[in-house]
Amino acid sequence: SRLVYSLFFGSGVLVGITLCYFIGDKYCAGAISTFRVGNSSSAAANATAPPPHPRRHRVGLKEYLRPPEVFHDMTEEELMWRASMRAGIGTYPFDRRPKVAFMFLAKKGLPLAPLWELFFRGNEGSFSIYVHSPPPSSSLPEWHAPPESVFHGRTIPSKAVEWGRYSMVEAERRLLANALLDLSNQRFVLLSESCIPIYNFTTVYEYLVGSAESFVESYDEDGPVGRGRYNRRMRPHVTVEQWRKGAQWFEMDRGLAVEVVADRLYCNLFRRFCRPSCYSDEHYLPTFVTAKFARNNSNRTLTWVDWSRGGPHPLRFLRSDVSPELVKRLRTGSRCVYNGRSTNVCHLFARKFTLGALDRLLRFAPSLMYF
Repeated sequence: SRLVYSLFFGSGVLVGITLCYFIGDKYCAGAISTFRVGNSSSAAANATAPPPHPRRHRVGLKEYLRPPEVFHDMTEEELMWRASMRAGIGTYPFDRRPKVAFMFLAKKGLPLAPLWELFFRGNEGSFSIYVHSPPPSSSLPEWHAPPESVFHGRTIPSKAVEWGRYSMVEAERRLLANALLDLSNQRFVLLSESCIPIYNFTTVYEYLVGSAESFVESYDEDGPVGRGRYNRRMRPHVTVEQWRKGAQWFEMDRGLAVEVVADRLYCNLFRRFCRPSCYSDEHYLPTFVTAKFARNNSNRTLTWVDWSRGGPHPLRFLRSDVSPELVKRLRTGSRCVYNGRSTNVCHLFARKFTLGALDRLLRFAPSLMYF
């Protein structure tokens, strides 16, 4: 019966415990552990089994090359160090479409943004935008592009810039460094808030990506506004014979852009000795590029300006100045050399255009500039 069986089993357990007490635990440990394992083997297996590995998403080259966010917390030194890196192998192990980085050095936002929106429309994947805008102050509110704009979220960490000061060169190098973080960017254009495109995007893109040269204006000028700005304390690294002048609005390839952000010697010389009326933005790049990389430079700018009135600033174009005749003159009024051949397409951009000229520019863009 069950009662007899229970009494018999209980007596056996009691005898076993008593014997273990007198003869020592070591003889009973194996039996007890065997009993425990036999009754709970499945539970122990479940408790000690490692958890299943989570499924990992593939992290390939595309993920590593994904463009970073434009706004970041890197210091200036960290930014320049990261941007100065280059691939040791020249050929790319993947198909890519080179992008053009449009870098806007803006004083008070981008008043001509609607014209640029029209220019960029439908060409996503072929360009990147970077805006350097002064930090907000009591007299200058922070500029924001609307969410639907191609300029939205494209403002880089910026600092105050003073006209004619070395801070202008620092802003240019800051724009270049941020644009270099995207490995797809292969051509780099510096523009102001008063610049306009005078050709459609396809023409500009093919002109830049297909060029064998960079476009940094550089020339030797005598007199007080040329060699007269040279400081002899720059010797022996920069001599007066090496001193050059040119427009600050440049276009360059990736190789030259890396060299500019990696430069320490020339930028420190200009920071120390190109003041107070030296205007570093007119001399730093022309001097640096001519001294080190003249062979691959065209010595001309792609941005048209009108200096016919003289003075420290070019002519500003108002609404009444904008006409079909002006646009045609901007587009084909010059002769130059492109990839060894003579052409009348010498300028792709023009300045200085005011906000008042915007409505006429938008009106003429489809029929005269073809965008």
